Amino acid sequence: MRTRPLPSGPRVPSGHPSRSVRPVLVYDGDCAFCTAALRFGERHVRPRCESEPWQSADLAALGITRERAEHEVLWVTPTGTVYGGAQAVAKALLSADGGWTVAGAVLTLPPCRWVAHLGYRLIAANRHRLPGGTAACAVTRPGDEPGDAAR
Repeated sequence: MRTRPLPSGPRVPSGHPSRSVRPVLVYDGDCAFCTAALRFGERHVRPRCESEPWQSADLAALGITRERAEHEVLWVTPTGTVYGGAQAVAKALLSADGGWTVAGAVLTLPPCRWVAHLGYRLIAANRHRLPGGTAACAVTRPGDEPGDAAR
């Protein structure tokens, strides 16, 4: 993966020649844990995608909201389909070579999919407490005061 700037302006139609042919992995660039996980993926998993922190991405062009981007990692296909959380991770694994594709496929199947979703939510809610996490990693819910961590 490599980080690249996304075009600004209206969403590019899927058939348009300037439309990216690679999926985009949108992550929280302010979260040290998320960034470290992304860097690990770049070095070891090597998914075939672009990566972009949501803070600098053209979210409207990608067809996602800020609220969703703040909530979970997102995998946006070239046709505009959006997968979030554990399924975004599964898609990234599926795009890689070797045994990673098997791991990605397993994450898409029940009951592994359900367990992966619960695991992802648990990690996302506590990422500020994990190694490399900082207060900037805390996810807030609507109605939370700024700086309050998700519970």
